[in-house]
Amino acid sequence: MQRLALTIGSFFLAMSQTHAELIINGQSVTASPSMTATVSSAPNFQQCISNLKSQAITRGVSSATYDRYTQNLTPDYSVIERLNYQPEFSTPIWDYLSGLVDDERVQLGQQKLRQHRETLNRVSVAYGIPAETVVAVWGVESNYGDISGRYPLLQALGTLSCEGRRQSYFRGEFFTTIKLLQRGDVREEQLRGSWAGAFGHTQFMPSTYDELAVDFDGDGRRDLVSSIPDALASTANFLKKRGWQTGQPWGFEVQIPAGMSVVGEGRRNKKALSYWVNQGLNRVDGSPLIQGNLSASSQAGLLAPAGSAGPVFLVFKNFDAIYSYNAAESYALAIAHLSDRLQGKAKIAKAWPTDDPGTSRAERREIQRYLIQRGYDIGAIDGLIGDKTRQAIRQEQTRLGLNPTGRAGQQILSAFRNEQAQLMMQ
Repeated sequence: MQRLALTIGSFFLAMSQTHAELIINGQSVTASPSMTATVSSAPNFQQCISNLKSQAITRGVSSATYDRYTQNLTPDYSVIERLNYQPEFSTPIWDYLSGLVDDERVQLGQQKLRQHRETLNRVSVAYGIPAETVVAVWGVESNYGDISGRYPLLQALGTLSCEGRRQSYFRGEFFTTIKLLQRGDVREEQLRGSWAGAFGHTQFMPSTYDELAVDFDGDGRRDLVSSIPDALASTANFLKKRGWQTGQPWGFEVQIPAGMSVVGEGRRNKKALSYWVNQGLNRVDGSPLIQGNLSASSQAGLLAPAGSAGPVFLVFKNFDAIYSYNAAESYALAIAHLSDRLQGKAKIAKAWPTDDPGTSRAERREIQRYLIQRGYDIGAIDGLIGDKTRQAIRQEQTRLGLNPTGRAGQQILSAFRNEQAQLMMQ
């Protein structure tokens, strides 16, 4: 699998002076300033790294290579804090999707489709994956290469190999990272990524990189950091190896009959489309389920992220392939929906069951500007909602008579806009 729950899936990480927000398998995790990088020298760490050398050699790392990349290595214990950090703010699905699949990301993705059309055409022919799906992974994982992580991988993985939970897992990733350097695929200065080891344009873990990365630009190196062709082709190769069925959809939004229960259904509980037809389902636009390359025997599961009151989807094996990239249904739905938007398809039709819908990144920046105007010290206006922003929102919600949830939703944005309009009229 691409990575475990403790690693960054949809990897949006941005540091400001006051907060760092990560999306980890569908949950927003905000690191306080005390969790920023701290580097120190520890004799126990150096001894651990030295003791790991024999294991690295059995994994194919030469003695000289291991010494070269570990002799001056120091620990960064902030990664242990992140490993142990428990999310205090669970992101509703409507907030998760509104931030990841907004007009900004769609427009930039369409620009990337045009810019890399020749490469993407070759990738689609070689692996059978639609260009829009590959670009959607790129967009969600690193905002098309703009945000790929700040942690030196050898330091982060070395620390996780010697401290904290899951040391055996991280040691495998640590040794594989050194093997990538030994092979010449990447250079040490390129190895910056998430605290848990994901790196490059589409955030591969080192073991996934070693297994599935491809040299698509023909320069003799599999470089997912500096080579966009290599990164896009490797992403397509991943999806193909995880069961992508060429010519089939990931799924689509459906209408379910009034009163139909979705309890017990889900992505894994797939049934023939003929079954769903007999249950009275139609596509959300009212058209029949079976059309195009689909047949009555095509297998699909019913996915209802917010229950029957919210949008409901029939999902096929291609949704599972996306899911395998990062095991979270919210993540897979973000990739799938963004790929649809990049193809010019409509937004999700049915409203989410909330009286406070989510906001786009542009709207979140607008909320942050209002907070700064009111004197709150929340750091940079970056559209990332961290602890200080949420605390400020709670105070403003209390002042305005709203439920103090700390959410940067449409209610607080509307209240700020109304208040601003009233001031302009005075």
